[in-house]
Amino acid sequence: MTLLRRALIGVAVLALLAAGLLWHLNFNDGVDVTAATPAPSDAATRARGAYLARVGNCLACHTARGGPTAAGGRPIATPFGTVYSSNLTPDAGAGIGGWSAAAFWRALHHGRSADGRLLNPVFPYTHTTGLTRGDSDALFSYFASLPPSATAVPAHQLRWPYGTQAALAVWRALYFRPGSLQPDPTQDETLRRGAYLVQAVAHCSACHAPRDRLGGADWRNLGGGPVPGTGWYAPSLTARDEAAVGHWPPEQIVQLLASGAAAQGVASGPMAEVVFQGTQYLNPADLQAVAAYLQRLPQHERPAAQAPRSRTRLTASGEKLYEQHCASCHGERGEGVPGAYPPLAGNRAVTMPDTRNLLQIVLFGGFGPATAARLRPFGMPPFALTLSDAEIAALLSYLRGAWGHGASEVAPLDVVRMRHDSQTGLP
Repeated sequence: MTLLRRALIGVAVLALLAAGLLWHLNFNDGVDVTAATPAPSDAATRARGAYLARVGNCLACHTARGGPTAAGGRPIATPFGTVYSSNLTPDAGAGIGGWSAAAFWRALHHGRSADGRLLNPVFPYTHTTGLTRGDSDALFSYFASLPPSATAVPAHQLRWPYGTQAALAVWRALYFRPGSLQPDPTQDETLRRGAYLVQAVAHCSACHAPRDRLGGADWRNLGGGPVPGTGWYAPSLTARDEAAVGHWPPEQIVQLLASGAAAQGVASGPMAEVVFQGTQYLNPADLQAVAAYLQRLPQHERPAAQAPRSRTRLTASGEKLYEQHCASCHGERGEGVPGAYPPLAGNRAVTMPDTRNLLQIVLFGGFGPATAARLRPFGMPPFALTLSDAEIAALLSYLRGAWGHGASEVAPLDVVRMRHDSQTGLP
């Protein structure tokens, strides 16, 4: 046997072994989707499913603007193309009317559709794999109770090869293990409930985990990172200079999740939608559990920030812009107005090393979430058409150096890049 033939046989054997391993990891889940055992459909089960669908933000993604509830079709931008959310109504053709409770469980727990296809991980089965079977059945019961909608969902528009089953199989082999999010048995009941809500139900690390270039992550990591396809940055929940809340009073964490605003700041960007669509509906016990879990996350201090900077031509120009456009709401000393406009002095959103959220707010403005506890939030006007890139750089540089801040200045070129990134959704 020639050396070349031996090499080819070796390559073929390795390819077969790799294919077998991928099949085992992705398709050997052992779930009988034809099982005839129906999910409970009593009123209490449906109510629990409705609660989970609300606080898990399912309806926000699976409802297109102006479309029927849970009928899918909402476009979700990713660095790899656009994914459209699926129809979860009980329509037999377009929705999940032909699914069994076991098929729904397999989708949530194993990331496979009723027909066996591997699902795109924009659907966060990396997190819903931690849901209990009882909660999966409750969700299925709730969606089965909705009015059926024959709304057809567009095909995903992903660049090759990201949407292929082969690529999804490799991605899953790298980043997904069914049932990997399990509670820590050493924690008390409140912390276990908080972990379950944060990790599985609300899938917080889908935004707050730092992802690599393939969109993979350690799904227990809440260390912060760009939110794919949005131009926003999800701050670290473990860094004190970003969004860690270990030093906050628990009632302030609860207030932020329930109302979208606390003494320390206001939810904005994607987090405003999370509060509006999800966390404001958490019941009091679950709010306390989430607050307790977030408060006990490991926290770290980064190297000390720079000392307060001396006045420069850039910051002097920014100070004049602040007095002209910002001081009437946020105060001459950045103190803000309680209940209306957040303080800027000492605000971590102003001094974070990553400045894209600050730029988003200054460029495009926005409102905090409207919640039952805060029905008419005050808003921030956009300055994209009012200020030039150089003026925005000066204003941000002033904010990041004023009132004892020591954060770095922002160059006009940085604004150009950030403005581009915010429009394209690239990290």
